[in-house]
Amino acid sequence: GGGGGAGEQWSEYESVVLRPALEALRVLLGPAKTLPTPPAQEGEYAERLGYEECSFQYRAVMLMQAAAQQEEAKEASDPQVCSALAYLEHILDTVENALKLNEASMFPAKPQLTLGDCTLAPTLGAALDLLKSKRYPQCQVYVDAVKASPQGQAAAAQVEAASKASATPAVSVESSGLQALLTAVWSEALKAAFPDAEDLGFPPVAHVTRCANPKFGDFQCNSPMALYKLLKDKGVSNAPANPREVAQALITALPAWSSALVAETSVAGAGFVNCRLQGDFLLQRVARVVVREGGPQPPHQAPRKMLVDFSSPNIAKEMHVGHLRSTIIGDTLCRVLDFLGHDVVRLNHVGDWGTQFGMLIAYLKEVKPEALTNPKSAAIGDLVQFYKQAKARFDEDDKFKTVSRAEVVKLQSGDEENYKAWQLLCEISRQEFDQIYSLLNIKINERGESFYNEFLPDVVNDLEEKGLAVKSEGATCVFLEGFKNRDGQAMPLIIRKTDGGFMYSTTDLAAIRHRVEEEKADRILYVTDVGQSSHFSQVFQVARRAGILPDSTELQHVPFGLVQGEDGKKFKTRSGDTVKLKDLLMEAVNIATADMEKRYADEGQEMGEAERLAAQVVGLGAVKYADLSMNRESDYRFSYKKMLSLTGNTAPYMLYAYVRVKGIQRKGAEAVGDFTGGDIVLQEESEINLARKLLRLPEVLAELESDLYPHKLCEYLFDVSQKFNKFYESCPVNTAETEELKRSRVALCEVTANVIKKGLSLLGIDTVDKL
Repeated sequence: GGGGGAGEQWSEYESVVLRPALEALRVLLGPAKTLPTPPAQEGEYAERLGYEECSFQYRAVMLMQAAAQQEEAKEASDPQVCSALAYLEHILDTVENALKLNEASMFPAKPQLTLGDCTLAPTLGAALDLLKSKRYPQCQVYVDAVKASPQGQAAAAQVEAASKASATPAVSVESSGLQALLTAVWSEALKAAFPDAEDLGFPPVAHVTRCANPKFGDFQCNSPMALYKLLKDKGVSNAPANPREVAQALITALPAWSSALVAETSVAGAGFVNCRLQGDFLLQRVARVVVREGGPQPPHQAPRKMLVDFSSPNIAKEMHVGHLRSTIIGDTLCRVLDFLGHDVVRLNHVGDWGTQFGMLIAYLKEVKPEALTNPKSAAIGDLVQFYKQAKARFDEDDKFKTVSRAEVVKLQSGDEENYKAWQLLCEISRQEFDQIYSLLNIKINERGESFYNEFLPDVVNDLEEKGLAVKSEGATCVFLEGFKNRDGQAMPLIIRKTDGGFMYSTTDLAAIRHRVEEEKADRILYVTDVGQSSHFSQVFQVARRAGILPDSTELQHVPFGLVQGEDGKKFKTRSGDTVKLKDLLMEAVNIATADMEKRYADEGQEMGEAERLAAQVVGLGAVKYADLSMNRESDYRFSYKKMLSLTGNTAPYMLYAYVRVKGIQRKGAEAVGDFTGGDIVLQEESEINLARKLLRLPEVLAELESDLYPHKLCEYLFDVSQKFNKFYESCPVNTAETEELKRSRVALCEVTANVIKKGLSLLGIDTVDKL
């Protein structure tokens, strides 16, 4: 229906039936059930119906269906449930009497159904099914009549479609992070208090952040000021007079289920809303982490297919310090995404193809032909030297250059001898790479440039057919949008050289197509140095324009800065050579071992095998943590002294913090026995602060998943250790006043140890029980 009469009728339906029914049903379901906002509907009927206005009806029907499945609702043993059911009956009594009296205000007699009828009837029908009462014959007749009408059937179909489209809750109180929960709370309040805000262009998800100062609360909602400005700019009638009134409206509209989470709210400043979490809710969360096997669990979310391209060394070259950051950062991102429940593919896009192989094969045929047939005749170090000598010869000797190019052509043409030689060179390099990956505990699947060779011609042909690739000075290229040369002309991305050879950009486009079409990746990450940012921006642009990359797939370059020496210059050996990654790692292990040997010797003890393994954990962990604790986009100065320090935000400090916490917990557990079944008691400020910090792990990981900055996890873990120190200073564990308090504090130590261990594990760092 349309017109003012229909609008007035809808308003009365909403105030008399739908809103009260929704609040009653929330009590029936308790805080564990939340429902998503109805999805936008399409089609002629939906436009007439104004489906967004039916959100209360949709939610009420879904809530009733969920409540009908709950035993406590049927048994009505809980006083709150009894009260809610009684209120629902009161609503139906009101409608039943109105129908009997045929009140013109609510039920005008006319053949054309209104929006109100099409939304009220399904709600009443669900209520009748829930209560299973025959006291409401007029309601049943009315519901049946509306359902039988074309408009009623269309409305029911819309609700059914929305139900199927949103089968899973938008947020789970049980498994979501605290910030996600509070965001859901304020988003629902926003929708209830200002249902038209989204139509005006306001984001449906409330802007919720941590309070900068804990004394004001745990979280704050920052939406009121922006919403007030929008309402004012749009000239909305009866809009709140200021942001503080918007804030108060949001507080008033908080959903009933939020009472289990939110203890208190207050309007601050120009219109911020501060809120503090319920103490009982914190206790429940901490207790759940204690009893769960394996420590912290990931928040509930829909899994996605994630593909991470990282490490990517070159065949016939040793891995050097330049590969350190890509390998470590990429591995951490994979670990976090995997922990969060995503399907993660780890790819090593090794440089295993190109003109350098013709050059190397030609040189080895002259100086050491056995290296091309016997894998034991040359090590990776030999290949590096041969490569340097071949490169010098290539640059100086035109005849050798011609021979090298001929060898490349033979290799690319499938010559059996050259192909076997190439495979052997790859295998020698692969064995060396695997030693380093094993040392760092990195799991990665090799898929080199050569894998995409057969797809390259099709990529070029497709770009030409779509009119994107054109000839320019003999080369085939795509002219880019937004990239200009010095003359102000569009820059080209070359995809085939004048001699017919393909470029890295061609291989990258073929890889994107394969990862989208064959791997079905939803998000693809490229972890390389910041110097390749422009290249990836250009490749990503062409992939989008060519339709290789659908809008549903995310492509992200994850850039990182350089590793520098302590003098701020390029990190090199004393002789000026590039530092080999293996040498760098073993030096860290050697320093950690020597330090530990000295401390054992000072105590008159010797190190055993277990202690040497612990020293290796410290050394390798120090290298990883030093890298990951820095903003990845910044250059950082490599210092063994700083990274192996026992003070500050370092791996040794965090490993010792874990050993200390675990030691306190073990001693306490010996005294109290099973501590997992008792209540958690948080009475001191330092206990509460530690608990709040521990429960932030899901938020930190969600943020890391979004922005891909591992240093935020390092900062969080360091802060956890600091909060624990303050807790231990002011809250005796093993000498607590009561057994209940002792068990509670032992449990809090257990949660702290589990969080630190899980966090370090996500950074690729093992823990040890003794140092």
